[in-house]
Amino acid sequence: MQTTQAVDKLAALAQETRLRIFRLLVEAGPDGLNASAIADALALPAATLSFHVAHLARAGLVAARQESRFIFYSASFPAMDELIAYLTDNCCQGGQCLPKTAAATSSTHVRSRRKAA
Repeated sequence: MQTTQAVDKLAALAQETRLRIFRLLVEAGPDGLNASAIADALALPAATLSFHVAHLARAGLVAARQESRFIFYSASFPAMDELIAYLTDNCCQGGQCLPKTAAATSSTHVRSRRKAA
């Protein structure tokens, strides 16, 4: 990832409403949520949601797909993974210095193993 790409992604997330939308979509998983579900969950007017989702999409953090008359939005997990990798590249000279990141990663693996079982 280039520095300018990281800056674009971080700038998109550096706004409260966009960060709330992105976190909700991350929580929803790869299937995402339709626009009205996002608007309801975050108490956002449709125009506000559209404006912020467009910004996240331009940064490559959110993808949209149309199903029938509904638009579903989902977080771009590869883009999120790339950004996290960029931010933590060579962190602490390869040491394990990010306990919250390690805990989140291990709890995600535990959750996915439980779902598979």
